[in-house]
Amino acid sequence: MMETERRWFLRGDQSAQLEGVPAGVEYHRVLAGEKRRIMRGLLAIALLLAGMIGFGVSFTELSKVIDVEVLGRTEEFTPLRHIAGSLSLVVLIPYSMLLQRLLYGVSPGSLHSVIGRFRFSVFGKSLVVFGPLVLIAMSIPFLLQDGTMVSWTAPDLVAMFLAGLLVTPLAAAGEEYGFRGLMFRVVGGWTRSARVGLVLGIVVTTVVFSLAHGTLDPYLLTSYFVLFGTMAIITWRTGGLEAAVVLHGLYNLTLLLATMLHIDVLGQLASRAAAVGSFVNLIPSAALVVATAVIWWMTRGSGPARTARAERSAAQETATSWVRA
Repeated sequence: MMETERRWFLRGDQSAQLEGVPAGVEYHRVLAGEKRRIMRGLLAIALLLAGMIGFGVSFTELSKVIDVEVLGRTEEFTPLRHIAGSLSLVVLIPYSMLLQRLLYGVSPGSLHSVIGRFRFSVFGKSLVVFGPLVLIAMSIPFLLQDGTMVSWTAPDLVAMFLAGLLVTPLAAAGEEYGFRGLMFRVVGGWTRSARVGLVLGIVVTTVVFSLAHGTLDPYLLTSYFVLFGTMAIITWRTGGLEAAVVLHGLYNLTLLLATMLHIDVLGQLASRAAAVGSFVNLIPSAALVVATAVIWWMTRGSGPARTARAERSAAQETATSWVRA
């Protein structure tokens, strides 16, 4: 592949030095300093987890009140409960930015990417390049596995479809900002070595969030390890959350297919501890590994994206032009 083709995926303008962000560091090292600040990091993680649980409980309880008192519904799972759960994760986006700002004094926008803003070009290219692969791979398990069927009324079917299309991808983005964003940076800054911090950040965020999904089934747990591990690697290589948001959002978007097939996906999500997986659950994992390998190969010549440098020579500017978005 020619140099211009390698630069196609990640291009842009990396001009301004962001407040509180050291120059020339990789995404996971933005919160690293001369001191390791482990206690501050543990506080940040504790507040992140407390917020995720607190938002989840609050939004769910509110949806129950609306379901019972306003809509007269007593079912265990309703479209409104699903939407409430998704919105509680969406709130993690501004919440994670706030924690980073209050605890570390770092620009909230730096959580998007190393250039301090959400790179829509990276988002769009990730969607075009990897979207079909991930959607097809995610659809296969639903088509091959037998699941509990549920009868939706027409209004509920429409509500679930719209929730899967509009809200569910944003919930995936909230998880990315909380874990591959804030927690990845917190843990990645605990070591003196950038490489050791990278490995520690990937391992800790992957293990914590995988176990938080409440299953020890080997197939399902492996699928979570691959999902969250690849999202961390992609975030590091691209220097931002855009590609990870796309892939994780597409991964969850198959709720649309499950809804159309009348599969009781909400019941399955609520009883993950008792769920039994199979080899078909690893088909999407293979697609994510392929996507990660492609991104790694496309960035092999210039390495992971870094924050803006205070001073650059013309030669450095040319050599790192692929990271701009």
